[in-house]
Amino acid sequence: MSSPLEAHDLSRLGEVVEASSAEFTIHCYQLHVGAPLGTLVRTDGPEILAVVRNVTTASIDPARRPVARGRDQPDSEAVYQSNPQLEKLLRTEVQAIIVGHRGDNGFHQYLPALPPRIHAFARACDAEEMRDFTQRLEFLPLLLQGQPPLADEVTAAFLRQAAAAHSDSESFLMAAGQEVARLLSSDLRRLNSLLRRLRP
Repeated sequence: MSSPLEAHDLSRLGEVVEASSAEFTIHCYQLHVGAPLGTLVRTDGPEILAVVRNVTTASIDPARRPVARGRDQPDSEAVYQSNPQLEKLLRTEVQAIIVGHRGDNGFHQYLPALPPRIHAFARACDAEEMRDFTQRLEFLPLLLQGQPPLADEVTAAFLRQAAAAHSDSESFLMAAGQEVARLLSSDLRRLNSLLRRLRP
């Protein structure tokens, strides 16, 4: 049986390696194991919540781009088996948009006074945390402020995941759609495109 500490360690996605007032980057512990687009993640001490907007895998050294190694290999998995050093030469990172933080009296859906600390632990929120956070929709302007179409893809992916965490997913999506319609009332093309993406 694993200890509570081991179980907690296994739940960690990685550590914050870059942070600003609006977003942060997580260096994932496992290569190619990030968090899907739209996932709600949180950091520890202080607890800051953010939505995944991008996942990248690249060389640890920006000056050394990966080169093709699989010409004589049957599949991509064999490339890694034949080149175990790749696990040390590559990294997977997750960029996330800050949408709120936890205070003494619950969640606040606006930017915290300070970003998370470098090396703060980060993990994906579970369904209960997702449901609790999305009881209100005041975070939506923070998601929608980015450039479309990426901001809209991220927003739609997040709302689909949030709906799955609610017992009445249809009612949640309807309320979310109404709020998105209010925020994007001056841009009907963008609004209609985003609303079409709310269905799984």
